Amino acid sequence: MQIDLLLKNVHVFNVYFKKFIIGNIAISGDKFLYIGTKKTPVVPKNVIDMSGKYIIPGLVDCHMHIESTMCTPRTFSKWVVKNGVTTLIAEPHEIANVFGLEGIKAMVQSIKDGPADIYIAIPSSVPSTNACLETTGAEIGSDSVAAMLHMDKVICLGEVMNGHDIIAGPDTKTSRLVRQVKENAPKFPLEGHLPRFLDWDLAQILYNGVNSDHTDQTLETIRQRIGGGCFLQLQEKTITPEFIQYLVEHNLFEHFALVTDDTMPDSFIKRGHLNYLVKKAMKAGLTPEQAIYAATYTPARRMGLSDKGSIAPGKIADFVVLDDPRQFHVLATYCSGREVYRCDGVQEPEERDTSFPSHFYHSVHVTPRTEDNFTLHVEQKTGSVCCRILCVSNKTTFVQEETAIFPVKNHEICWEDSPYNLAVVFERHGKNGGCGYALVGGAAMKKGAAATTYAHDHHNLLVIGQTKADMMLAANTVIENQGGYAAAINNTVTAFAALPIAGILSDQPLDVLGRQIQGVTQSLREWGYDHPNIIMSLSTLSLPVSPDIKVTDKGIIDVRKQKILPMIID
Repeated sequence: MQIDLLLKNVHVFNVYFKKFIIGNIAISGDKFLYIGTKKTPVVPKNVIDMSGKYIIPGLVDCHMHIESTMCTPRTFSKWVVKNGVTTLIAEPHEIANVFGLEGIKAMVQSIKDGPADIYIAIPSSVPSTNACLETTGAEIGSDSVAAMLHMDKVICLGEVMNGHDIIAGPDTKTSRLVRQVKENAPKFPLEGHLPRFLDWDLAQILYNGVNSDHTDQTLETIRQRIGGGCFLQLQEKTITPEFIQYLVEHNLFEHFALVTDDTMPDSFIKRGHLNYLVKKAMKAGLTPEQAIYAATYTPARRMGLSDKGSIAPGKIADFVVLDDPRQFHVLATYCSGREVYRCDGVQEPEERDTSFPSHFYHSVHVTPRTEDNFTLHVEQKTGSVCCRILCVSNKTTFVQEETAIFPVKNHEICWEDSPYNLAVVFERHGKNGGCGYALVGGAAMKKGAAATTYAHDHHNLLVIGQTKADMMLAANTVIENQGGYAAAINNTVTAFAALPIAGILSDQPLDVLGRQIQGVTQSLREWGYDHPNIIMSLSTLSLPVSPDIKVTDKGIIDVRKQKILPMIID
């Protein structure tokens, strides 16, 4: 057996002992052959003296959405390896909400061109609820699931977002899809999205085989999930000293992994990807060894990738070179024994990705908006009305309900003179031309307007603002460009990121897209939007599976009861 590469004098991270061991690494083809201190009987083709540097398995992200970066898979893959991430499980339910199975196939085709090893999760919730509560461009049903079961790189059932549908009984759409995957691919993990489900409700979901969760947590939800055999996926907002201490004290290292879920393009450039969460986990209380373990071995094992996540004979030679695990500065990344990134190497210039079908650039079917589209007409001529308010949190993507009184003049609710925003969701897939209205307060901006077709998960046109004129300008900017994210104030567009591919992806290089999204974020922050992740907070204002109350093209949605609520309270 030949040795293609021998790395001498390294600190190798052994996941089985959870510690670094000094030795050498021999690689044959795309796999590790030998790790140890003995001289190999075969003369290596190439030898590199690593001078005591640290080598860890390539990072594995077992729950994420490429579309959240708003860049194409090809562009994403080239950037993610710079951060030491070599394997990802991506769920393409964002583009599936626009183009269905055709959109997924287009994503898969783009994925093939990148250096990272990207697997696919079958979207289980397209739409996230049902056609009565939101309108999508396409649906993923049993026929699409059956087709995906035979696609290359498909590895699991993606996050089951509609837990209420499972609880409702065995004949619901979600229950049928879960059962279909269990019967036809019994080894597939069934991924969950279980915000605040507890006790009997949680037990019913776990009983049906959906046994992971990546949503917001409390100590009680963590206790019940792990106690019930549920695998915990910690995204950024759940990597806190309190939660880490609980996991460490109870020796729960086999039951959780670090995942990115959603990464905004500007933070992708500035902070990184899964490597950033590894560093955050260390600051929150994990040792470097424990944090690396949660970003390599446990996520690989969760997904049944027995040849990933460790450095051992016969395993795929995905690895990362570090100078210091505590600093976690990536010096180089290797995929299948081949160097795909070096921090001091020559970086190829980025180019636009034009690989998607041409009709993906024409998916926003909305005519230009007028100020009347942002007028709240009522039957009564004067007086006042009591309205529901969507109160945006400044910490999570959860939204609570409040109420406020608004004056009425000439059959119109005078919302522009209030401290509240108006939010409108316009159906943009050419299905019914519907729209839903809601008044928004809390952490939302205090002036200006924003509009986007990047609105989870239906990706209709979401517009929010303080004046009709600003909302109209922001909306029409997005419409004219066939998708994007716009910020406008005083008849001026202050920032815009074009997302012409399905209305959710950019074909521009990531550094260009990142600056554009950063401009939108900066505008909204200057206008008073108070949230650590403004884009995600705003975009999920229309996600009807995230507690407690949201708005879609059908109107205001009570998430827990899964029903439409009137804006005006009698």
